[in-house]
Amino acid sequence: MLVNLALIIIAGLSLYFVFSKLKLPGFLGVLLLGVLFGPYGLDIIHKSISDISEELRTFALIIILLRAGLGIQRETLKFIGVPALKLGVVPALFEGVIILAVAVLMLNFSVLEAGMLGFIIAAVSPAVVVPKMLWFIERGIGKSKEIPTMILAAASLDDIIAITIFSTFTGIYAGQSVNLFMQAASIPIAVFSGVIAGILSAIILLLIFKYFFIRHTKKVLLILSFSILLTYLEDIFKDKFHFASLLGVMVIGIVILEKNKQLAKELSSKYNKIWVFAEIMLFFLIGAEVNIFLIKDAGLTGLLIIIIGLAARSLGVALSLAGSTLNLKEKLFCVTSYWPKATVQAAIGAVPLALGVPAGDIILAFAVLSIVVTAPIGAISIDITGKFLNRKSD
Repeated sequence: MLVNLALIIIAGLSLYFVFSKLKLPGFLGVLLLGVLFGPYGLDIIHKSISDISEELRTFALIIILLRAGLGIQRETLKFIGVPALKLGVVPALFEGVIILAVAVLMLNFSVLEAGMLGFIIAAVSPAVVVPKMLWFIERGIGKSKEIPTMILAAASLDDIIAITIFSTFTGIYAGQSVNLFMQAASIPIAVFSGVIAGILSAIILLLIFKYFFIRHTKKVLLILSFSILLTYLEDIFKDKFHFASLLGVMVIGIVILEKNKQLAKELSSKYNKIWVFAEIMLFFLIGAEVNIFLIKDAGLTGLLIIIIGLAARSLGVALSLAGSTLNLKEKLFCVTSYWPKATVQAAIGAVPLALGVPAGDIILAFAVLSIVVTAPIGAISIDITGKFLNRKSD
């Protein structure tokens, strides 16, 4: 396994460098490497790595969300509150519902099948969006209106919305008794419980740091451990209520920054170093989940439906920002920032097939196609439209 891991890191770093030199997002090279090395390519990933693929991807997301939280101030959250809330809800609903309707009309899917497809595709990718927004934040780009922070905060809520509604459709299909009112109520419950869990975790950690002398490296490990436990709690309670553990992870960082800015700065620097490894593993493992041969099954119809979904999402972003102080170019940046798909689609794209849904193979093919199409186009578009944003000094 160690030799396998070494090859992944060497090849991943090399392709990241090459793609960056070509003015393309570096992670695309790593994503393609995952496809090549994965079970649908050369199939040379060691079984022990494949067995813990989900855990490694979660670990990488924890790293990037902690980095994000350690850079978000409470005053900023107040400033972006309402627009971020709209962006977290409206675009996902627009995209999911439109794809649902189109799938029923064009593919003769049942409403349940179409709903699963719609809200698998509807989730934006935190793996792509969060690092991009952090890059802008760290350079003060878009600072005057806190645009990258707004998108960063909204993206986590977007995923909660999409995954919760997807779970509703799968629950109904599996014959479970689903209370639609309770499912709708589970979204604010998930957000609230995640925030509270994050606050409590941060308070405990800060008390430990206050009364015990602990080096920053060990503080990093402790925070990581608490964050991993939060994701474990989500697994424990998933059958009882939704719990946004990854949102809680981000909140840990926000609270630490609020209470101790110097500590947050030093911790953020250390997480930046860990992210070098975590990013390679995250996108490599996402790529390894992609069955490239399914793309032909989705065909032009799949591409058309994905484009229609992105158009609906873009309209949702525009409506969410209507009446805001953002100009047209800044709104265009927000639109493109909400295009990339990868993380959620790789994680749950195969769930309908596993449940025995008749259209499960087509749904999985569409999920794969959405990653292949939107991850590179979205990332490149973010880089291009990011030039429209003002810098901190402006």
